[in-house]
Amino acid sequence: MISVSEALDHIFSLANPTEIEQVRLEEAAGRVLAKDVAATRNQPPFDASAMDGYAVRAVDLKVGNSLTIIGESPAGGRFAGVVGPMQAVRIFTGAPVPSGADCILIQEDATREGDRITVGENRDSAVYIRAAGSDFKVGDILPAPRRLGAADIALLAAMNCPTIPVHRKPLVALVATGDELVLPGEIPTENQIISSNNYALKAMVEAQGAAAMMLPIARDTVESLTAVLRTAQSADLVVTLGGASVGDYDLVQNVAQEMGLELGFYKVAMRPGKPLMAGKMNDTPMIGLPGNPVSAIVCGHVFLRPMLDAMLGLGAHPLKTSETVLTCDISKNGPRAHYMRATLTDRGICPAERQDSSLLSVLGKADALLVRPENDPPRRAGQAVEYLKL
Repeated sequence: MISVSEALDHIFSLANPTEIEQVRLEEAAGRVLAKDVAATRNQPPFDASAMDGYAVRAVDLKVGNSLTIIGESPAGGRFAGVVGPMQAVRIFTGAPVPSGADCILIQEDATREGDRITVGENRDSAVYIRAAGSDFKVGDILPAPRRLGAADIALLAAMNCPTIPVHRKPLVALVATGDELVLPGEIPTENQIISSNNYALKAMVEAQGAAAMMLPIARDTVESLTAVLRTAQSADLVVTLGGASVGDYDLVQNVAQEMGLELGFYKVAMRPGKPLMAGKMNDTPMIGLPGNPVSAIVCGHVFLRPMLDAMLGLGAHPLKTSETVLTCDISKNGPRAHYMRATLTDRGICPAERQDSSLLSVLGKADALLVRPENDPPRRAGQAVEYLKL
């Protein structure tokens, strides 16, 4: 067995970033920016009013002064003249500030009668002008790599960038294995169960920004598994679910090796998830996850998600852990790292009482994995611990 960190290092060695493609801005949300993008204009492109009011000269704003309105500057338009002494231009939020004006008198601080305004008492002394380029200037960049969220998309739109360079979504082939499995909606025999791992991993893969290809269930025969794995090799990454252990019906490792798999490792010192393997099959990276549903999902968080990030150009890094305190005492851990299903509360983190790796209902209620290092000593309530947020 190897450690979790050693397994991650090997998995990262298999993860090459995908190629770069151009996508339209409206399709870029959630994608990973592959190259720095530079602004093609200033924002704002002109001195702009930050409020509705009047563009004036600050020197004219003495209480009781009467100013003549000489025009209007709406958003999307511009007053073409020049604001002179004791003059004002009606202006609206976002509109260009006319030449000669250096201040916005907000409308609440002025009384208007016809084409004249009077400066009120206790006026707001702020200037209320957004200088040209005060947000960003031509050539300012949005740096890569980064997963693009709503604020990034807004910024890129304002920078006038209609197409964006992103990493292609890696295609992940998901291969569930076992005679005991049937798909949801099918009628199982009394000896079968409903396949859930492939659906969980599909959701995880797509949430991470990759594309999932869910293949037919491979039965416990060399012929069936070989046929499905041949189809899977068209993907960027093959993920098998189950069949990676050493039982009589666990065929994945042997069949994959017959098909050219160069096995990097088998078995990791962790729970749940010990029977994990990884390697490269004819230049296609392959990860063999355990068949136990909770084990597969936990290993997906610990290994598959960071691998996909690396393939998307985000770098080779384990998922970031956070720190909080225990809400109860826990006993010492054994020789394998333990990823305990747990719930975060206002007081800290509370591990579930039942940690059996077959219990999907427990995992469904959890929102974190409490990370116990190998041979971690007993911990008392109030002690600091690390966790992965689900």
